[in-house]
Formats: sequence, structure tokens, C-alpha cells
Amino acid sequence: MLSLAGIQRIYLYRGPTDMRKSFEGLSGVVEAHFPDQLLTVSVFVFCNRLRNRIKVLYWDGDGFALWYKRLESGRFRLPGTGETMALQRRELTALLEGVTPLKYERRFGQNRQ
Repeated sequence: MLSLAGIQRIYLYRGPTDMRKSFEGLSGVVEAHFPDQLLTVSVFVFCNRLRNRIKVLYWDGDGFALWYKRLESGRFRLPGTGETMALQRRELTALLEGVTPLKYERRFGQNRQ
């Protein structure tokens, strides 16, 4: 189970990622597209070209951890546009659960930037 407690930032790399990549390969993608964020309390999400597999890379304080999900049918629907973007926890949860909301709106607090 992927726990998002204590996570400060969630980054989505929208470009197609080779799912054969493991810790070193995905770390290289992070360094190239999210400079100086690799060893922070952040989560990095990658999807393959067919969008039926997702890998999540994160630093858990003493090493990297990798979470992997493969859909038996259907595809992940990635939010936003562009090659990279920051996600909120609810957006990542919706992505992993297969929910595609039309709009995210906060009931209170600051609006999303």
C-alpha cells in the first residue's frame, strides 16, 4: 500500500517512460526534469506509453522505494498538459483509482496555484 502521509510534493512526469527502468533509471529522469528534488520528501509518478502501467518513486529517508501498478484492462487518464506537473494528493489518489473528475475544487483554504 502506498502511503502519502508526510509527502510534501507529488510530481507527475507525463512523458512515456520505459517501465523496465528501476531505481537508477527513474532517478535519472527525475534529475533531468525535476532538478534538486530527488532526495526531498517528494513522490515522482511515471507512466508508460500505453498508459496501463504506473511507477511511483520516492525517497523514504534511508533509501529509494518503488511502487508499481499494472492495469488488467483500461488506461490511466493523466491530468493536465505539458511534460511535467505537480499533483495534489487527491489527484494522485484519483489517478490510481481510475477516477476522472472534470474539475478539482477546494471547499476551503487557498486555491490551487
